[in-house]
Amino acid sequence: MSYVEKHLIPGESVQYQTKLHWIVVAGHVISSIFFALLGIVILVARFANSKSAVPAAPMYLASVFCLAFSALLAGVGFFKRSATEMGVTNKRVVVKTGLADRRTIELLLSRIESIAVEEPPLGRVLGYGTVIVRGIGGTPEVFERIQNPLKFREQVQQQIAGESKAT
Repeated sequence: MSYVEKHLIPGESVQYQTKLHWIVVAGHVISSIFFALLGIVILVARFANSKSAVPAAPMYLASVFCLAFSALLAGVGFFKRSATEMGVTNKRVVVKTGLADRRTIELLLSRIESIAVEEPPLGRVLGYGTVIVRGIGGTPEVFERIQNPLKFREQVQQQIAGESKAT
């Protein structure tokens, strides 16, 4: 059960949920692949040149370090993506980021002044962008690299207008 579903108030229902786009993990995955390949190259180089002056233990340790660091990088990227939840209910917009260091934002629909979407060219093609929600008299809340930001905005606008279409 998601954070948004766990923290509903009486009479409230989830209308739409989204998360961060997969592009959030792209940098982590690319770095992870680089270090995994480096670890494999070091290991292969050690076996290919078995009469090397370099002792085997440091080569194995370097290879294991690169492979472990590769797994850590990939894990951090996937953890970051899965630790962020965004939802629109019939009463609020709820955003939760992080697990150990959690940050939650809950804006009543009646207190939302504006919601803006910024999509870079690549974001338009791949389906991600930045959503900026401004509450009445408050500072803007910026949520970057959200999956389907236009649909998120549409759902907020529908709920503000009083349409209760669950998708």
